[in-house]
Amino acid sequence: MSNQFSETVGSKAFFWGVLNLILLAVGIIIWKILILGLPVLPERATITVSGEGESVAIPDITRISFSVVTEGKDPATIQKENIQKMNAAIEFVKEQGVAKEDIKTANYSLYPRYDYIRQSNEYLYPGGKQVLVGYTITQTVNVKIRDAEKVSPILAAFPSKGINQIENVSFEVDEPETYLNLAREEAFEKARAKADAMASANGVRVRRVVTFSESTGGGYPIFFKEAAYGLGGATDVAPVPPQIEPGSQDISVNVSVTYEIR
Repeated sequence: MSNQFSETVGSKAFFWGVLNLILLAVGIIIWKILILGLPVLPERATITVSGEGESVAIPDITRISFSVVTEGKDPATIQKENIQKMNAAIEFVKEQGVAKEDIKTANYSLYPRYDYIRQSNEYLYPGGKQVLVGYTITQTVNVKIRDAEKVSPILAAFPSKGINQIENVSFEVDEPETYLNLAREEAFEKARAKADAMASANGVRVRRVVTFSESTGGGYPIFFKEAAYGLGGATDVAPVPPQIEPGSQDISVNVSVTYEIR
C-alpha cells in the first residue's frame, strides 16, 4: 500500500514538472513575441529580383463578320432573296477551304419599316401617323479563316455574292499560351541570372526559390475594322482585293522571384 502511494505521488510530481516546463517554454515564446518583438524561428536570408521576357505573336486566325441586308414590301419575297444570297456566299467560303465548323450564323432578323405621314391640316390639328412601307431582313454570319492568303480574295468577292455589309475583320492567335510560355521562360531566366550576379557580388549563393509571381502584358487587338459596302448588293465593278495586314503583337511577362541565399 505504501509503495503504491509513493508511485502515485511520484507520477503526479513528474506530470506537474513536465507541465511547468511546457508552460515556461510557452511563456518565453510569448514574451519574445510581445515584449521584444523577436521572431520565434530564425529568419531565412532572401533576395527578391524581377525579370521580363518578351515574344512576338503573329496572328494566324482571321475572323470576318458579314451580312446580307434586303429590303422590300413582301417579307416572303425578301426572305427568299436574302437566303439565296447568303447560301451562295457560304458555299463560296467553303470552296475557299473554310471548314464547316468555322462558319456560324450570328444573326437572323426581320423587322418592319415605317414612314411618318403628316396630315394636310397638321398645323390646325397636330398629329400624323406611321405607315408601313416595307420590311428589312438581315442575316449575319461569322467565319474563321485559318489561311491568311484567303482573306483578301474572300473579301473582294463578297459583293458579287450578294454580301452588302461587312461589320469587322479581326485577327487573333490560335494558341496564345505558346507565346506566353516563351516570354515566361525568358523572364525567369533573366531573374535567375540577376539573382546569381547579385549573390556573387555579395559573397553568397542562391539556394532555392521561396516565392514567385508574374504579370502579363500585350494582347490581340483588332487590327482592321471596316463598315464596308452599302445596301447595294452585287456590283459591276471588278472586285479589288483589299490589302489586309494582320500585324504582330508583343507579348510580355514580368516575374518577381524571391530566392533563399546562404
